[in-house]
Amino acid sequence: MISKIADQITLISEADQGFDLFEARYPIPEGITYNTYVIEDEKTVLLDAVDAKVTDEWVSDLKKVLNGRKLDYFVVHHMEPDHSANIGTVLSMFPDVRIITSAKAVKMMSQFMNEDMSSKCDVVKEGDVLDLGKHKLHFVETMMVHWPEVIMSYEPTEGILFSADAFGRFGPYDPAYDWVKGARRYYMNIVGKFGQMVQKALAKLSPLDIKKICPLHGCVLEGDLSGYLALYDTWSSYRPETEGVAVVYASFYGNTRKAAEKICQIFKDKGVETQIVDLVHTDVSYALEAAFRYSRMIVAAPSYEGGLAPQMEAFLLDIGGKKYQSRKVGIIENGTFGPCAGKFMAKHLETMEGVEIVGPKVTIHSAMSKENEAQIEELAANILG
Repeated sequence: MISKIADQITLISEADQGFDLFEARYPIPEGITYNTYVIEDEKTVLLDAVDAKVTDEWVSDLKKVLNGRKLDYFVVHHMEPDHSANIGTVLSMFPDVRIITSAKAVKMMSQFMNEDMSSKCDVVKEGDVLDLGKHKLHFVETMMVHWPEVIMSYEPTEGILFSADAFGRFGPYDPAYDWVKGARRYYMNIVGKFGQMVQKALAKLSPLDIKKICPLHGCVLEGDLSGYLALYDTWSSYRPETEGVAVVYASFYGNTRKAAEKICQIFKDKGVETQIVDLVHTDVSYALEAAFRYSRMIVAAPSYEGGLAPQMEAFLLDIGGKKYQSRKVGIIENGTFGPCAGKFMAKHLETMEGVEIVGPKVTIHSAMSKENEAQIEELAANILG
């Protein structure tokens, strides 16, 4: 797709609909886009490239946009291969192009290309400006959003921020597509660990008069940008976006599921927003998204081989690695003999900053009893208190 976003600035966006796992991990049933941008001024510049899977379409579109003009500069904001795989393609098309990037990116580029790329690159740092004529790119160092080499660039004439992976999302390009739906799971799973660095980036960007945000995935953001910026501030501060409860469970034969559904219904009857996630049949990225979205969580799982159901183990390791914090969490365990899942869930949760484990811990022996139902009622009341 080719689209003008300003008089001399063009978006080239290529859709990848046949990609089942992004980063070999995250399901993207609605696909993803790879975005690049071209500025045609006294000097021409290409901002970033695309994944190898869409090379042919992208090269064809790039040729249409340039219409025979040579490329003077090639800005590489981010070296992850879904954006850098075609560096060699650009160099073969434009042998004299100067690559504009960060010092760390030059090292990474040399590793990916298996040759020293320093002679082909001009290194920029915080505050440097690339003069294209009417348009000028001001560079901002945004390390660990979400790789260490990442830079962003700001073009003040149009008020455009080229934001690398920040503000990107899963899903099609369509601007009418729910940005929060695609961006929340993208952020929580891919960028979420680096909240402190996102906060630093937001502080650097706050003085800028940004009218449009041009990410490497998703669609160009324009109009009132305050909602996008506010959500990034919330997410990167590890604050809950929504007052409510995520009920995350693993169940082998359905008995733990019944307990999870029981407490979920209690919350709904009280008018509390609640999302239930089945770890056995749902990718963990959706569970992680729910955990970070809500202010409270219930975890429910059976014991397994003297430990914890592996799906719950993986989930708790994942949210711990992404710095889950400052939430109230309740525990429901199940075990026909020697129930111990609760102990292992608590052990994981106790390592997470500011997480309060709320009682009572509910222990089910095979199937939920009347006593368990009363305990679940008590747990639901306490976690909301």
